[in-house]
Amino acid sequence: METLFQPRHKTWLSRGKVDAGDADLGESQLTGPVPDLGHQPRTVELSTVDRHLPIVGSPLPLEWSSEDDTLAFAQALAGRPALRDAFIELRGDLGAGKTTFVRHLLRALGVQGRIKSPTYAVVEPHEAQGLPIWHFDFYRFSDPREWEDAGFREVFAGPGLKLAEWPDKAAGLLPRADLVLRIEVRTDGSREVTATPQSGIGRELLT
Repeated sequence: METLFQPRHKTWLSRGKVDAGDADLGESQLTGPVPDLGHQPRTVELSTVDRHLPIVGSPLPLEWSSEDDTLAFAQALAGRPALRDAFIELRGDLGAGKTTFVRHLLRALGVQGRIKSPTYAVVEPHEAQGLPIWHFDFYRFSDPREWEDAGFREVFAGPGLKLAEWPDKAAGLLPRADLVLRIEVRTDGSREVTATPQSGIGRELLT
């Protein structure tokens, strides 16, 4: 059976494939059509070799060699109950594919309609099947007073999924993330991803 994605070393996750293009500045520039999630459901299968949980804080190296890998990883996370109250940081340079991953994840969760990048608005709220979702992009965030004025403290203290791009721009204000995904682009266009669980929730997400 075709599996999800391939770690660069032996790990708890399985294999799949991705071509993540420059999605942080707008629409994806990826090659090939993006699968229609409504008509092409995928079966996510965990590795049967080793199902032990990673140690909290232990980086887990992954490889996304085509956009199918990004999609498969997003769909796998969407199926985790722990995601409902998770905070995930997305790190990487412009064009690394952070927004592409978020779009795949939101689609997999059932978000309908256009999914806009929150670069200028800082945050875009969504809801899927009763689940509140907050997509932050702190790239243009510069005034700490906005944290209180916009009610971000209450958002992070409340229920729901929080996804944050450029979290370093809000350093000192954000709570500790449950999972950190660092995405780096290789010369061949594939992605080298490091997934770091920083809590019990983060560990469950990588089961």
